[in-house]
Amino acid sequence: MGRPARRGAGMAMLRTLSILLSLLVAAHSTRSPDCGGILTPSGLRYLAEVSKPHAESVLRRDLLASPAPEPSSASPSSRSQITSVKVDKFSLTLVPDTGMRLSIEVDLGITSALSTSKEVRLSILADLHVEMNPEGNLELVTSDCKPTLEEVQSTEDMDSKSSGSEVDKQINVEKICLEVSKLLLFPNERLMSLAAPFPITPNCQVQYLPLAAPMYSEQGIIISLQTTFQVAGTVIPLPVSPVPFSMPEPGSSSSSHLILAFSKHSYTSLFSALEEAGALNVSLLSPLTTATLAERITQMGSLFQEDLPVVLQAVTRSSPHVVLEEDKAIVKLFLTAQIGTGSSLFQSFLSVNVDVTARLQLSVADTRMIISVADIEDVELSLATSDVGPILAALLEELFLPTIREEVPAQINVVLRQGVSLPHIAGFTYRDVNITIHKDYVLIPCNLQLEPRNGETSTWV
Repeated sequence: MGRPARRGAGMAMLRTLSILLSLLVAAHSTRSPDCGGILTPSGLRYLAEVSKPHAESVLRRDLLASPAPEPSSASPSSRSQITSVKVDKFSLTLVPDTGMRLSIEVDLGITSALSTSKEVRLSILADLHVEMNPEGNLELVTSDCKPTLEEVQSTEDMDSKSSGSEVDKQINVEKICLEVSKLLLFPNERLMSLAAPFPITPNCQVQYLPLAAPMYSEQGIIISLQTTFQVAGTVIPLPVSPVPFSMPEPGSSSSSHLILAFSKHSYTSLFSALEEAGALNVSLLSPLTTATLAERITQMGSLFQEDLPVVLQAVTRSSPHVVLEEDKAIVKLFLTAQIGTGSSLFQSFLSVNVDVTARLQLSVADTRMIISVADIEDVELSLATSDVGPILAALLEELFLPTIREEVPAQINVVLRQGVSLPHIAGFTYRDVNITIHKDYVLIPCNLQLEPRNGETSTWV
């Protein structure tokens, strides 16, 4: 009997992520995931590839540091020295529902005091998985490690091979197994960096908190995260998403190293945090003056005897809201603009409710998402209070709409221009990014790139 054709790998990945995140919502009523990611098998291969030189350096340092231990019965003339260490194979593969398997093969050259030499193959199979420690950080743990040693070549006797027990006495394989996770690129330090706070504005920070240990499937390592924000050093409460974070299956598979996923709730939370921090409050200088306004609003003349510049001071009156549709992201801002004169001694004569619907552009630079207000699609103005009599909505739009359309996006983009850090681990950046906006969620497939240090060149698979 033939099996049904498998859907695309990316579809299966995201289906699994959706199920996981939905389950976590039930388990964490006050801590619900609003974003997550899948490290794919190709991402694991990349991590293994860039870890290989590091592993060889660590093994060379440890094994070449001193003569290998000898049995007590050995004579000084037979004492051996490890002279070369070369990592021939270094791979990371997924073990569904369990974790990862690290496979290492190391060629060791050993020379004795009698100038005889032999080559020994050290093979290690280690099972690894990531746990959440009591501090709430993710931590790489070794659950099993099986080392084997085999002599593959000797100038003493090309036809004979030492027994495993004899070779074991020359190389401390137990110590290597005990610290096998250190052969990867500082995994626990990098995993801890995932939950570091990142600045958005001088007094607003974002932090991505893991909700549970990752899960493992054929499609990759699945991590669920909750976005939290701090304003002036205090975590601010945000509304809980009314529905579990889940995504429809995409129409095509992905070969990217990593797929990040963000719900619309995470973007609404971002703008709510910016609102809480006061970053969305703007001061707009109008080209109008009190004299030009007096030509259209009669009572202005009796209120202001001299010609003064007109300023709009806009503050948020309720939380912004983000809407995600296919290939389109929209933010809705609800502002109240006090219209008046002066800066230090501001004198307001009009109060206008301003509802702005603006289109957002999303891009990625390094590990930051760059969000910008691209176009204002709609603005609604309504008079709230007036010291200069009733004013028709059409006149409000004629007088103030051009300034609002031009200045509100410009000033908000100044706030957002540094970007918002994406979940990432230290030392890696993102490239080959392809952002896709769907109804209620955003996908960011990307490749990992190890940042070169001290003139090193990064490695690619």
